[in-house]
Amino acid sequence: MINLAKKDIQHTFGTFIVTAMGVGMLLGIVLIMMGVYRGMIVDAKVLLDDLKVDLWVVQEGTLGPFAESSRVHQDLKESVYAIEGVSKTAGLTFQNLQLYTSKKPVRVMAVGFNPFDAFNPISPNRLVAGRGLMRDHYELVVSDNIGLKLGEDIPIGRHIYHIVGVTHGTVSSGGDPLVYMSLKDAQELQFSYSNERIRNDRARGINTTVSLMVNCVVANIRSGYSVEEVAENIRKSKHKSVYTQEEQNDILTKNLIERASKQIGLFTAILIIVSTIIIALIIYTMTLEKMKEISIMKLIGIPNMMIMKMIVQETVLLGVLAFISGNIFSHIIYSKFPKRVVLEPSDALLLFVVILFASVLSSIVGIKKVIHADPAAAIGG
Repeated sequence: MINLAKKDIQHTFGTFIVTAMGVGMLLGIVLIMMGVYRGMIVDAKVLLDDLKVDLWVVQEGTLGPFAESSRVHQDLKESVYAIEGVSKTAGLTFQNLQLYTSKKPVRVMAVGFNPFDAFNPISPNRLVAGRGLMRDHYELVVSDNIGLKLGEDIPIGRHIYHIVGVTHGTVSSGGDPLVYMSLKDAQELQFSYSNERIRNDRARGINTTVSLMVNCVVANIRSGYSVEEVAENIRKSKHKSVYTQEEQNDILTKNLIERASKQIGLFTAILIIVSTIIIALIIYTMTLEKMKEISIMKLIGIPNMMIMKMIVQETVLLGVLAFISGNIFSHIIYSKFPKRVVLEPSDALLLFVVILFASVLSSIVGIKKVIHADPAAAIGG
């Protein structure tokens, strides 16, 4: 039995392949958009996974250091440690900085911690060169995507910092590279006033003394104690907002990423609709180009069902080839994006199913034209 779709594709093979590749680039962008969303979720969990804490104690009425501004006194660490069931505590700071490298300014998030505390946010698995912090002042561990190298010096604020370590894959929830510094250096950068501010305040009769502050206190719970019960005890006794690791993860992945995910989802849906329309227009054009041949087929007795089958087969094959080329295209370019892009096989499979459905739907316009084709047109020239 003759396969009409095969014969027709062989006749216009070059045009068919180029068309599939063009639609494929559009589908590749759809896959990239899905990967950007997946990458945002992965980025949001990097610091949480590295810290491995049970509780986050933050300023009352706030969602924590990542979603809202939070300031608590550093000595809250000792107060929380004294609560029954708490095994370890540490004060942390988080602040956005602009580093001026030799190439260009880079926006980063600085994590301040005491290198002599039990908590160390620098994961050994992410350290690819050098070492962690071993001094209270003027040492820095940076992410490798900033462009700074081990042993370099860089000015931040009033001081020069020496890079003692380089990490890989360390980013904030917003995708900015992380740098790690001592808590004392971070407090000076975030909470200390400039000399001009101090002089102005003294002239106004304002007390410029600033208590030592941190953005949050993290804690681990002893074995055998309930995390929720200890958290509730801290809320009542210290009048602070307390979140478990799971709740902090939800804040990052839902509150901070929810709006971005809706925007990406809407953009992805629009791209899929546009792809469907383009495939429909291509099939309609291809059908118009061979209307004389279709009229001849109907004149010599080839049933409509066989001709419609040809249209459906061509449309589905176009969708499959477009998906394959789109998949290849997305895997070639995804690493060039400035933020993390995670391409999941499940997303590709979902897109494949959608494209198959869209291809069948698109073939309707060609089928409708075939049904209304007049066999007499084959004689009229």
